[in-house]
Amino acid sequence: MEYADYKNIICEKDGRILVITINRPDVHNCIDPETNFELADAWRKFSEDDDLWVAIITGAGDKAFCTGADLKKWHRFLLEQKVNYFRKNAFYGPGFGGLTRGIQIFKPIIAAINGMCYAGGLELALAADIRIASEDAKFGVLNRRWNVGLGDGGTQRLWRVVGLGRALELILTGKEIDAQEAYRIGLVNEIVPKSEVLERAKELAELICSFPQGSIRTDKEALIRGIGTPLEEGLRIESMLFWNLLLNNDFWEGPKAFRDKRKPEYTMENEKLKDSIKYRW
Repeated sequence: MEYADYKNIICEKDGRILVITINRPDVHNCIDPETNFELADAWRKFSEDDDLWVAIITGAGDKAFCTGADLKKWHRFLLEQKVNYFRKNAFYGPGFGGLTRGIQIFKPIIAAINGMCYAGGLELALAADIRIASEDAKFGVLNRRWNVGLGDGGTQRLWRVVGLGRALELILTGKEIDAQEAYRIGLVNEIVPKSEVLERAKELAELICSFPQGSIRTDKEALIRGIGTPLEEGLRIESMLFWNLLLNNDFWEGPKAFRDKRKPEYTMENEKLKDSIKYRW
């Protein structure tokens, strides 16, 4: 699948990995409407691209991951829209950064946070599965001071990641925290030197790519779909996805290789189970 020659983002394929870079360093990688539409297009293509298994989202330059919305340009853009735009966007998205609402991607996503991560940028990072931060990264709901609410996951994902008390503190006070504090409260998974953020994200992506993808995607989907459901319903979702995985050839190859004390030979395909003795025990 080909990616467009975007104006404000850069998409680079590295084997099975797609690196998406917000390329507006002169404005600390804040996202205007045009950039938002480009990101939405890139995420949609990634979700449909069978050749890509893991995505990394990061920011250009050495100062910012993303500092949220470009308020000047969004203000002008929204004033020009009709009522139907607001109705459609509220329910279907695309969400901020093309990832936070209106799309479900069960492939792994890593945020390489290389500096300031504020407001909508924080919401974008929260939409990733794993967050790697540079040692000088900063985080905060700084949009609090401009009376701009969290409309793309901040009120729903932040407390699920750091707990209710910490989330309310960050949301209500608009305080800024550093990378060490973000790590202490569980907002980020790792802190690395600034020059190593993208490299470390790629290392993790390569590790994930080394595994068969079937169980990775069904396990992520079960976790995401199970959030907020009663335990019984969550277990039903997990079981349904697990049994669906049994229809994949690679599911049987793993246990067979374990039994035979050999390295598994995965096809990495979503092919349905064949009525062949090859896939029988």
